[in-house]
Amino acid sequence: MRSESIRYLIVPGWQGSPDDHWQSHWQRTLPNSSRVEQADWLTPRRDDWVAELERSVASDARPVVLVAHSLGCVTVAHWAAQAPQKLLRQVRGALLVAPADVQRGNCPEALRNFAPIPRQPLPFASLLVGSDNDTAASAARAVELGRDWGSETAILAGAGHINVKSGHHRWEQGFAYLYRLQNRIEQNARKRA
Repeated sequence: MRSESIRYLIVPGWQGSPDDHWQSHWQRTLPNSSRVEQADWLTPRRDDWVAELERSVASDARPVVLVAHSLGCVTVAHWAAQAPQKLLRQVRGALLVAPADVQRGNCPEALRNFAPIPRQPLPFASLLVGSDNDTAASAARAVELGRDWGSETAILAGAGHINVKSGHHRWEQGFAYLYRLQNRIEQNARKRA
């Protein structure tokens, strides 16, 4: 992976990622990074969000690593379930942080059109990072999603929704998970070579 020019595509969740969110910090820090910009961050429509993710992946032919948060993780799963093979082959992997369980009983109405969550394995390497006290998805649900998607899964203690509200502004320790994912991608590439 070090020999090819990888780009990072930031995939924010509901309401976007403000300037002090770790995703914004990472976008400023990671080389070759950009963000999926949704037309409507407040009342998301699944089809629109999936289409915008597809447009963002297709806009550049370089290999890409997706860095998704919350509803962005669910958007990635929906996209992967129906995306053209050519675009799926561009994706080297996905870091899926604090996925939102849009099927939970107390899910905000604005997010319910993203249900049901696709259950098939993602066709690229993925690492899911959840928390044992995330109101958007229990630890058990995060583990279940990780299993469904074929993701390596890590559950953090007391990390909340891994956003600004839970104290994760720069989330420097999150880079360790990105590096772990990148190492897995490199190992898979060596196995195929």
